[in-house]
Amino acid sequence: MKPAQSVPDEAMTLIEHLPHDLDGGIASRASIGLIVLATDYTIEYEWRRIFHAVNGVAVYHSRIPNDDEITPDNLRAMAPRITDSTSLITPDTPLDVVAYGCTSASMAIGEETVFEQIRKAEPGAKCTTPITAALEAFKAFNAKRIGVLTPYPADVNRIVAGYMAGKGIDVPVFGSFNEDLDTRVSRISPASIENGVRELARQACVDAIFVSCTSVRLVDACKEMEGQLGIPLTSSNHAMAWHAMRLAGIEDRLTEFGSLYGLSTAMTA
Repeated sequence: MKPAQSVPDEAMTLIEHLPHDLDGGIASRASIGLIVLATDYTIEYEWRRIFHAVNGVAVYHSRIPNDDEITPDNLRAMAPRITDSTSLITPDTPLDVVAYGCTSASMAIGEETVFEQIRKAEPGAKCTTPITAALEAFKAFNAKRIGVLTPYPADVNRIVAGYMAGKGIDVPVFGSFNEDLDTRVSRISPASIENGVRELARQACVDAIFVSCTSVRLVDACKEMEGQLGIPLTSSNHAMAWHAMRLAGIEDRLTEFGSLYGLSTAMTA
């Protein structure tokens, strides 16, 4: 193949400084940053499903290094990496909200520590995590007794149960798939997750069910399952997308994603 020939200047009409207008871009209503675990293959898909239905709200993401094995030490090891991952999202433009996409690490590290790390890079942003969003969802549901389903191993489940108890949440039933690799969690079938939710509902009387972990797939089934169970249902990705929107001042009602998306929140984290 012959190399491309340059066009002689005299053969080209050059038109510069064409008149143009600037609008608000794709983030005309809000810009939301999302920190995604390197081993998470689910959250971006589920958030795209939700935010595709919202005009004028842009989601920008970066990835944070993490270990595939889900252990308390590996979860806590992410804390000092959060600031750098935040700074990569939109380095020259402030974000309205930053969401840190790991439920178990948010509890192992602590929500306030996560927020502190985010605000080193985005001091003006409101912040959320999956557990922050879930707790706010329980308030919106007026739910006191929560069934919890996780994919985690036992030592991480103890952190989750203890953290929720410390927040005053009554958990009468707690189920787990007991997987210890995040990349395996992302491959747990939606049917398995739905069966786990049904089992929790059979075992105890609860006001709502929360499915923990951003690698778990539930968003597509949430509304239908609520109809079957007769109680509210949410998950890490489902709750955090809703909370991020509400923190950004976006009050769109997207009830095709379940009852939570018809509700508001007053939280300003």
